[in-house]
Amino acid sequence: MKGRKPNKAEKAWLDLIGQCGCIVCYIKRLGDSPSEVHHPTGKTTADAHLLAIPLCSRHHRHKSNDGEWVSRHGDGRAAFEKAYGTEADLLTATKVFLGALVGDGS
Repeated sequence: MKGRKPNKAEKAWLDLIGQCGCIVCYIKRLGDSPSEVHHPTGKTTADAHLLAIPLCSRHHRHKSNDGEWVSRHGDGRAAFEKAYGTEADLLTATKVFLGALVGDGS
């Protein structure tokens, strides 16, 4: 991974979101899909790894947009956020989803 090495808390977050599935697929009820880690602010800034969100390969990096799938890296940030909301909103949704899974409700 290029960028700053994750600390213990960041590594735990990255491991967790790497296992939970794509947050966009979950919200849009597209079924379970394996996730990749997307770093909205890059990998070198403070807390960059804690701001990461889980996206499947189609929502993360595929370059095709068939109208139903908008890729963050393939179609760009504006098109992605128009389709699915801001990356900050998706981070919040991820935290709520994971909080429900572990039972703390946050």
